Amino acid sequence: MEGPDPVPVLVSACLIGRYCRYDGRTNLDRVLERELEAAGQTPIPFCPEDQGGLGTPRPPASIERESAEAVLDGRDRVVTDCGRDVTAEFVSGARKALELCHSHGIERAYLKARSPSCGTCQTHVGGALVSGPGVTAALLRRHGIETIDVEGKRETP
Repeated sequence: MEGPDPVPVLVSACLIGRYCRYDGRTNLDRVLERELEAAGQTPIPFCPEDQGGLGTPRPPASIERESAEAVLDGRDRVVTDCGRDVTAEFVSGARKALELCHSHGIERAYLKARSPSCGTCQTHVGGALVSGPGVTAALLRRHGIETIDVEGKRETP
């Protein structure tokens, strides 16, 4: 007798070992891998910044003044530490993440903590760490997708 079908979940690609962080490194999280396997969840890896066209590596970026919600509503921007406007790329990556969720029936996303794209509890605004989601996390939440913050780089005991 077979078990239930695996449940697809969106996972920040850096958390499952892809070298796609802004600095070209990874946040491989062995604990998350084990938790997903135990829960019968199949990770669908995705990096919104990379898929939005920024590539890897890329300059660090943060929301300019207000919030990810304001970025999505066209009232704020995402800029690199050198001042380059990368709002279009962040929003494009977020929309592609949402499309991927819809096409795979994904209702839950495990996202990298504190990322200006993926952070779910905290993100970078004006160069400071503040409460609130990143751009992708905010868009997924608007569409009823549960977002779960994952620190990354945890090892199995």
